[in-house]
Amino acid sequence: MELKDYFESTKGVGVMATADADGRVDAAIYARPHFMEDETLAFIMRDRLTHHNLQSNAHATFLFIEDGPGYKGKRLFLTKVREEQDSELLFSLRRRQYPNTKAEAKFLVFFKLDKELPLVGAGN
Repeated sequence: MELKDYFESTKGVGVMATADADGRVDAAIYARPHFMEDETLAFIMRDRLTHHNLQSNAHATFLFIEDGPGYKGKRLFLTKVREEQDSELLFSLRRRQYPNTKAEAKFLVFFKLDKELPLVGAGN
């Protein structure tokens, strides 16, 4: 199963982990990635700690835990390649609308996939 199909058909919880230039780590709940035609993955972010960390350290990990018993899921190792702010593409990709967030800046952050591993174990 391709990664895009996996995320379209699998329910679960995602966690994005980043670190700033000094190595201070952050983790936050994030929705499933958007898969772009240029083979990048994109996440919609507000201007909070995760986005701030990516300004000085382009590396991130997205951990996805599948719903259900046991420990199944994916670990995606990512490198930021670009971002855009409040773009039409960003608004077209949103899966949910939240009240009272219109004035807050939003960023569509694009990543290249460096490595994919299962949630548990070293993989192949």
